[in-house]
Amino acid sequence: MDNKVMEQHKNILLCVTGLTPQVVTETLYALHKSGADLPTEIYVLTTAEGAERARLTLINDYWFERFFNDYQLPIPVFNTAHIKVLHDPQEQPLHDIRSQQDNHAMADGITEMIREFTADPNSQLHVSIAGGRKTMGFYAGYALSLYGREQDRLSHVLISADYESHPQFYYPTPYSHTIYGNDKTHKPLDTQQAEVILADIAFVRLRHGLDKHLLEGRSSFTQSVSRAQQALAPAKLVLNLQQGEIVAQNITIRLKPAEMAFYHWLLQNQLQGKSSISCPNDGAPDKQYANSYLEYYCKQLGVMGNTERTESTLAEGMSKNFFEQRKARVNRQIKDALGNQAQSYLISATGKRPQTCYIIQLEKDQIHYQEP
Repeated sequence: MDNKVMEQHKNILLCVTGLTPQVVTETLYALHKSGADLPTEIYVLTTAEGAERARLTLINDYWFERFFNDYQLPIPVFNTAHIKVLHDPQEQPLHDIRSQQDNHAMADGITEMIREFTADPNSQLHVSIAGGRKTMGFYAGYALSLYGREQDRLSHVLISADYESHPQFYYPTPYSHTIYGNDKTHKPLDTQQAEVILADIAFVRLRHGLDKHLLEGRSSFTQSVSRAQQALAPAKLVLNLQQGEIVAQNITIRLKPAEMAFYHWLLQNQLQGKSSISCPNDGAPDKQYANSYLEYYCKQLGVMGNTERTESTLAEGMSKNFFEQRKARVNRQIKDALGNQAQSYLISATGKRPQTCYIIQLEKDQIHYQEP
C-alpha cells in the first residue's frame, strides 16, 4: 500500500484526560464493542500529573498493550511522545487549573491541537471527553464544534457505577478477573461483567464560518469564538470614503480609488432604488454608466486628483472590459480579506442572461457610512 492510500485511512483518537488514564482503554473497548473502526493513532492531552499517570499505567504497566493483546487487535501508534501536556502562560507544564490565566492557556492549548488535527484533509478525528476536568471536556467539545469536519466525531463513555473511576479498572476483560470495590464495602467485582458504552455527542459544525486565517494559523480560543460569532452575526458594511476603506465583519479592506468609486456607485444605485446595473455589452460602451461612475470617481480622488486618464478611457462610454475588471478586482480583495464570510459583500450577478444585473446582497439597514 503506497503512502497516499495510507494517509487516507489516518484515524486519530484524541482523549482529553485528567487523573484517570483509564478512559483511553475504556474508549477503545467501547469502539471495538460497537464495531467501529479503531484508531490508527492515539493522543492524550492532559496536565503534567495526568501525563505521568498515563505514562506509568498505560505504557510502563502495559495496560494499553494488554488491551490489544486481550482482544487480538492490531496495536495503533501510541507512545510517550503522544502524551501531550498542556502549558501555562509561562510555557511551563500545567499541573492544575487554578487561575483564570491557567484556564485561558488550557483552552488555547486544546483549541490549537484540535485545529492542527483537523487541518489534515486525509484524517478523521475522534475526540473523547470522558476524562479530565469538566472545563477540559467543555473546551474540547467547543473547539471541535469550531473546527470539526463532517467526518469528525465527539464522544463520552458510560461506565457501570461500581467500575467508574476505579483505579484498577481499565476495560472489561474477555476473561474473569477480580478487583475490589473502590468504596467502604470493598466488594469483589469481576471486570468481565463491567459495562462500557460509547455515547456519541452531537455537535454543531461551525468550521464553514471561520476565515482562512483562523483555519491555517495559530489563534487563541477567544479569537476563534469571536470570529465564529462575527461570521454568524448579520452582515454589516461600513464605508469610510475619506480613507478609501470598507469595513466588513470587523475587517478593514482598503480599496484603490477606482475600485472604491465603482463599489460606491453600485451601492448608491441600490440605495436610491434605481434600475439595477448590468454589464455593458461587448462593443457597445454605456455612456450613461461612464458619466455616473466618473462623478463618484472624481469625488473619491478629491480636487487634487488626476482623472484625465480615466476620463479618456471612458470617453466613448463604459466598456464591458472596464466593468468586469473593476468588479473582479473588488471581489478579489473582499474574498482575500473575508474568505468564507465574503458572500454578502461581493458584487454578485442576479437574473438570467441577457437580463443579468449586478448587486451587493445587503439591505439598506446593513449599509452605513462613517462620518468624516
